[in-house]
Amino acid sequence: MSKAVQEMFDRISGGYDTLNHVLSARRDLVWRRKAVAMLPKKQLRILDLCGGTGDFLIAARAAGVAQASSRVADFSFGMMVPLPAKGLPTGIQADALKMPFKDETFDAVLCGFGMRNLDDLAGGVAEIRRVLKPGGTFVTLEFFKPSTIAAKVFYGGVAPVAIPFVGKAFGSSREAYDYLVRSIRRFTGVRGYADLLVEKGFGDVRVKSLDLGLCYAVAGHKVE
Repeated sequence: MSKAVQEMFDRISGGYDTLNHVLSARRDLVWRRKAVAMLPKKQLRILDLCGGTGDFLIAARAAGVAQASSRVADFSFGMMVPLPAKGLPTGIQADALKMPFKDETFDAVLCGFGMRNLDDLAGGVAEIRRVLKPGGTFVTLEFFKPSTIAAKVFYGGVAPVAIPFVGKAFGSSREAYDYLVRSIRRFTGVRGYADLLVEKGFGDVRVKSLDLGLCYAVAGHKVE
């Protein structure tokens, strides 16, 4: 990830949770639960990558699938400051393209709304595969390039005006939320992303559309 993206997330970290819930009408909580449901129903050592304030790992804990050794990692240290207050271990500052973990460390990797921020998407997928154990699960929760009518209308007309306005109204950076909308519109489509996972060594790739394609959960297993 670029230094500019890192600094942007450090700036908006204070109000990140509140704005996430407001902008999604709290649907982000539902999306995480549905994404976590794609994990195997057993105790897993999980890495919440680009995990920010830890909400994805919290959802996995609530579902009873996260071991105590599960961790949150994020490029922005500021984003992870609230983790201890949420009952999570101190976060690990890490670049998703070059993680400080040994090969085959985790049973599962979760990445919520972080893959589109990577400078090298294919390299990020390969790095995630590296840190997964054989047969391990990778679950992505993400806003992909709009493909459904609802997503095209929302991200093409409503979001460019509403999201930066709400961000500014809550005292955050308008530029940061302008970036959010731009990053969605220029990101890969969900089918192209699923194909990339297969290309990089993942099998049984499943795609779950959430709220008429406004968001997607994608899961695959590391193939040896």
